[in-house]
Amino acid sequence: MRLKLDLHDIFNKGRDIDKALGDIMDEAERTGARTVEIIPGKGSGQLKKRVLRYLDRKDVKARYHRVEKDSKNFGRLFVHFKR
Repeated sequence: MRLKLDLHDIFNKGRDIDKALGDIMDEAERTGARTVEIIPGKGSGQLKKRVLRYLDRKDVKARYHRVEKDSKNFGRLFVHFKR
């Protein structure tokens, strides 16, 4: 199972971004999803950096196995969970 989070609609709303990321992590754990696809988009790269900083927090990092940057699409990340 794979979940998807597209951040295009809330790219300039800091609190909404953190809430959406937290919600998708909760949903992944609750449903047993193996992968979450996060789409910050290409743009200037600032949103992707913000997402990576969020995922690098100690409390968040303990919840997943690894992060993969899509080599074919700069504007997409995959968060993998161990099950």
